[in-house]
Amino acid sequence: MLIASQLEPTYARTVYPCFDEPAMKATFNIRIVHDPSYVALSNMPAIGSCSKINSKLKHKALYLLPLINESTMLALWLVCCHPSYWGKMGQGERAIRIWARKEAVKNRYVDYALNITGPIFSFLEDLLNISYPLPKTDLVALPDFGAGAMENWGLMTFQESSLMYLPSDKFTSRKAMIAIIVSHELGHQACEMLRHFFFLFKWFGNLVTMNWWNDLWLNEGLASYFEYLGATFVEPKLSLDTIFYDHVVQPVLREDNEIGVRSLSESEDKIKGSFSLMSLFDSITYNKGASITWMLSGFLTQKLFIRALTSYLKEFSFSNANQDDLWTHIQMVVDAQDEVQLPASVKQIMDSWTCQNGFPVLTLNLTTGTISQEQFLNKRNENSTDSYNNTWIIPISWMRNGSSQPLMWLDKSSKVFPEMQVLESEYDWILLNVNLSGYYRVNYDQLNLKRLARLLENDPKAIPTVSRFQLIDDVFALTQFGYIQIETALELTKYLAKEDELFIWNVVLLNLVPENLESTLKNYEVYPLLKKYLLKRMLPIYHYYAGFIRQNVDALEDDYFAQVYLEKLLATACWLGLQDCLNLSSELYAKWMDNPEYKIPFLIRRTVSCYGVAVGSDKEWNFAWEMYNHTDSTKEDKDILLSAMGCAKESWLLYRYLQYGLSDTLFSSNCTSIIILYVVTKDIGHRIAWEFVTENWPLLSERYGKEFLQDVLKVMGRFVNTDVQIQELQVFYNTTLEEDERVATTLLLEFAKFENMERRKLLTKVANWLQKNVDD
Repeated sequence: MLIASQLEPTYARTVYPCFDEPAMKATFNIRIVHDPSYVALSNMPAIGSCSKINSKLKHKALYLLPLINESTMLALWLVCCHPSYWGKMGQGERAIRIWARKEAVKNRYVDYALNITGPIFSFLEDLLNISYPLPKTDLVALPDFGAGAMENWGLMTFQESSLMYLPSDKFTSRKAMIAIIVSHELGHQACEMLRHFFFLFKWFGNLVTMNWWNDLWLNEGLASYFEYLGATFVEPKLSLDTIFYDHVVQPVLREDNEIGVRSLSESEDKIKGSFSLMSLFDSITYNKGASITWMLSGFLTQKLFIRALTSYLKEFSFSNANQDDLWTHIQMVVDAQDEVQLPASVKQIMDSWTCQNGFPVLTLNLTTGTISQEQFLNKRNENSTDSYNNTWIIPISWMRNGSSQPLMWLDKSSKVFPEMQVLESEYDWILLNVNLSGYYRVNYDQLNLKRLARLLENDPKAIPTVSRFQLIDDVFALTQFGYIQIETALELTKYLAKEDELFIWNVVLLNLVPENLESTLKNYEVYPLLKKYLLKRMLPIYHYYAGFIRQNVDALEDDYFAQVYLEKLLATACWLGLQDCLNLSSELYAKWMDNPEYKIPFLIRRTVSCYGVAVGSDKEWNFAWEMYNHTDSTKEDKDILLSAMGCAKESWLLYRYLQYGLSDTLFSSNCTSIIILYVVTKDIGHRIAWEFVTENWPLLSERYGKEFLQDVLKVMGRFVNTDVQIQELQVFYNTTLEEDERVATTLLLEFAKFENMERRKLLTKVANWLQKNVDD
């Protein structure tokens, strides 16, 4: 049994009477009464306890040091029977305790989290020039915790998966995830150190208090920025700029481009009610907040940024603050030095990024040296035409012919930069936003793109790794949103035989072979052309990693991106029919069949299991079924096997699999829709799944109800490939659904029709381009 509180943002009011708002503070005197066989914890250490026996039960009362001047949302109490694991931290030998289930402590699953907590604390102490004042820090692993992790002062709570690292798991990707999450919460604690060190109130990450929730990004965005500094400190083999762009910047750039997306800092009157507050805990707050902080620290320099932050924290002792107060303190630091010169006040610069929604795209004209800016919106969307005239004050890091140039600023909609006017040589080139130091996309004219494409073919390393990633990501995003044609983006893929970075390959494959279109692509003439074009370029990097898989996969334990993205590379090679990939999958799967104790390397287990079944017979399928029913199979292993069994190439196996899904004794009801999903997405599975659903509709409807069927129909609608299939699905909806239910599904099909039409146009263009370039 276990009980733990989670009060952020507005749950304290459901526990005791209070003004549950971030600007209000109280001193908490906490006493926890509990069964003496359990452990009780709170933010502060215990100062005493007493045991009492009444006529019915024995209990223990634990008295804790007061939690002084804190927000309601950061008070925490916990009662559990978890054992703890002790360690020491920093120069003062302060105690760190990690609390987890008995078997996790016994099996040393929390060793890694314990070992990195002290060094991250020390790193943040040195960075911020402060000392952590509390005598203890507790980290608790909760089996079920919807918030993910929470930075309660002195007592942090985590999902179990965020703290546990199995000694048998040698790979950096798991360590990286734990290091990032722990660093995020310690980033909050570091700022709380400053609060207590300077007798401050809480705000960013337990610091000076925000006036209202509209400035939440300064709490979570800054902590998200610090988490990557801390994680790469304890895992130095991780590259800070590549992992930050891959984890933080690129994902939010793909979300922050719709008209309905809010700005980072909204006005107070827009943030009303609990629903609105919960919706603020999103990627805009975390990822965009961290990206803007990264940009701010970049053009200020980290030294000035930390200096301004410390000044701000000292100033707002016993008070509340908003983002303008931080801008004022940064301005004071900027005014007191001569190294960094800004084109406008800090408030003017930063408000353009925090108070406007979205972000800009810059367009460079190489002939005139003109850079213009506009909001990045979907030009194919009728509602996005000229709706906004947003202008940002944009820091532009750039290089010319491989040499870094002084930082430039674009503070209007368009501006001529004579330094960027390149006419002389066809080998002159310009690269903007080097290493993605700014939160924007870049669109080059055809002249510069042609030169960059030639440069990539001749010497790809002339462009920094992150900038190559950004260049590819930008051109495909610009294609998707109607700024440039797909042929322009494809020109930049010709060099890929020389590309040895997996995370760059991943962004290419996600654009050329989207996972939800794999089966669709095989129905078009683009597939054989894409197969020839891509395999020719994939072979060097494929053979490099296939060698490790066959001979020494443990050598990849420090290759973070291999652990994250090798699966996609291998899956694409097998999907394209590369015989060596199919053979490799068969070899590893056969090895597992010969010895069920053998473990297929986890980083490629899903692909190997799928193609092991796909190229095999019922023997391989039956083995997957046997392993699925094995009592020792983990939840993750079971999901991999559910997917693998849907990869069979023989229709009778797929039909039998779907029939198994109807059995109450073989599967739980929530597995039925998953099985249908895994079958419908495969090459030959769509038709079989469709026939299965229509034949068994009355039984499915009776057994699983409307909600389940709506999910199944949405899945079916996503994978219709032709107008005939769409029409067939529509007829089925009309004959089986109630009128009110048909509305949502009909809208889904209308969207599928539009997508289908757009996809055909796009694939025709891709096929025509490949036809001309496939032999290059």
